[in-house]
Amino acid sequence: QVNLVESGGGLVQAGGSLRLSCTASIQFAGRTMGWYRQAPGKQRESVALATANGDTRYADSVKGRFTISRDSTRKILYLQMNNLKAEDTAVYYCRLDRFWGQGTQVTVSS
Repeated sequence: QVNLVESGGGLVQAGGSLRLSCTASIQFAGRTMGWYRQAPGKQRESVALATANGDTRYADSVKGRFTISRDSTRKILYLQMNNLKAEDTAVYYCRLDRFWGQGTQVTVSS
């Protein structure tokens, strides 16, 4: 069993920043991890991926504003979110293989 615990969500004004963290119960070096989000009434979508070979990939809607990073020693995955927009409001989840965290709410007020 793998446990993933997200933190760092909250309420922020448009244009503001938040940093999400996902702490894993196992070492994830060499494994792809990602951040996903789900807004009310919408399907869950991929936001950012940090692949096993060190590459990063972003949804077009967050390119240039969000940065995914990983601290394999501390077993933490980060998502730095800058210049937040109202449409970024969603529950954000981290994922490792088939395992998901419980999510953290991000609300951006316009």
